[in-house]
Amino acid sequence: MAFLSFIGRLLFVSVFVFSAWQDVLNCFGACRFNDFGVDGGSAAKALTPKYNVLSKHFTTHTGFQVPAFEIKFLVAGAIALKALGSFLFIFNSTIGATLLILHQLIATPILYDFYNHDIEKKEFLQLFIKFTQVSLKADIIIFLYG
Repeated sequence: MAFLSFIGRLLFVSVFVFSAWQDVLNCFGACRFNDFGVDGGSAAKALTPKYNVLSKHFTTHTGFQVPAFEIKFLVAGAIALKALGSFLFIFNSTIGATLLILHQLIATPILYDFYNHDIEKKEFLQLFIKFTQVSLKADIIIFLYG
């Protein structure tokens, strides 16, 4: 039974591992990249407007100012959270599960900003579907370790 549990965790984590690997090597869409470079590359350029909008929403709703930092650190941190969290999750670590949930909580509202689009537009539906799919991964992690 322990072997089947390990295989199940390995298969589940493969989603995060392949996603991190894809982030590093391939260029698929606006938020994927292969040219990290000095400034964060195309991923930082794609995430900057989304991060700025989210920061403005956060500031207007809470009154707290979001500290300024370079987006390339956000990109590198996302890759590191996925990679380290996946590695630890395979070996049944709650720290790994926590890192993966933390990644989902930070990255999901930035990448899939459906709340900035009108409900009648095509982008809203596409982003909302992706948002709910990614949120499901966080629910699975909570279910497995909750």
